Amino acid sequence: MALRARRSDLPGTKDASTRFVPLLIALMVFLAVLALSGLMILQGLTARWERDIKGTLTVQMPVVVSGPEAEARSHAKLEAVLNILAETKGVLQAQPLPKDRVIALLEPWLGSEALISELPLPRLIDVTTDPYVAIDVKALAARIEAVQPGATVEDHRVWLGRLLRLARSVELLSVLVLAMVGIVTSATVVFATRTGLAIHQQVIEVLHLIGAQDDYIARQFASRTFIQGLKGGILGMILGVGSLFGLGAMARSLEGGILPEFWLTPGHWAALVLLPLAAAWIATLTARLAVHRALARMT
Repeated sequence: MALRARRSDLPGTKDASTRFVPLLIALMVFLAVLALSGLMILQGLTARWERDIKGTLTVQMPVVVSGPEAEARSHAKLEAVLNILAETKGVLQAQPLPKDRVIALLEPWLGSEALISELPLPRLIDVTTDPYVAIDVKALAARIEAVQPGATVEDHRVWLGRLLRLARSVELLSVLVLAMVGIVTSATVVFATRTGLAIHQQVIEVLHLIGAQDDYIARQFASRTFIQGLKGGILGMILGVGSLFGLGAMARSLEGGILPEFWLTPGHWAALVLLPLAAAWIATLTARLAVHRALARMT
C-alpha cells in the first residue's frame, strides 16, 4: 500500500482535540491581538511624547493682578525673565503663550471658554532647549525667582522619565502576556495531541504494521492541527480586531481630548494579520514534536 503525505489516514471523527484546539487557539490569538496592539500603540505614544516633550521647559509666572500699574510691572518682569532665558546657554527659544492658547489648554478640564476667561490665569513661557546641552534647571529657577517671586520652572524631563519608566513596565507586561499565550497554546496542543493519539491508537498500530514511519504519522497529526489552529487563529483575530475598532470608536466619542490619539500603522496591521498563521505554525510544530515523543515511547 502506497502511503502519501497529502492523504490523511486518521479517522475524521470529532474527537476532543478537534473541538478543543480551535476554541483555545481562538482565545489565545484574541489575547495576543490585544496584547500586541497595546504594545505597539504604547510604543508609538511614548515615542511621540519623547519627541514632543524632550528639549522643552515651561516657566510659569504668577497671576497678573488687574490694573494698569500691575500689568505694567508684570510686563516688565516678563521681559526680564525673557532676557534671563535668552542669556542662558542651551536655551534656543523662549516664547510667552498667548492667553487664548492657555485657555485652549485648560478648556478640556475646566469647561467653557467664557468661564475660563473670567479666571485669573498665570502667564506661561514655552522654552525650547538644546537636548544636547545640559541646563542647570535649579540655578535657572533661582535666577528667575529673584526677578519674579513666585515663578516656577517646570522641567518636563522629570515627568517624561517617570512616564517612560511606567511605559516600559507596561511593555514588559505585554511581552510576558505574549509569551504566556505561546506557552499555553503549546501546552494545549500537547494535551490535545496526546488525547488524539490515545483515541486513534489502534489506527496507528495498523499504520505501523503496514510500514508507516513515525514521521509520516506525525505529519498526519501536524496537518490536522495546522488546519484547526488556522481556523481558531482567524476567529481570534476577527474578535480581537473587532474589539480594537470598538475601543477606538469609544475613544473617539470622548470629547475634550482627554485620551491621546492613537493608531496602528500598516506594518502593525500586517503583524496582527500574521498572528493566526504564527499560532497555527506553533501548534503544528508542537503537535509534531509531541507525536514523535509519544510514538518513541510506544515502540
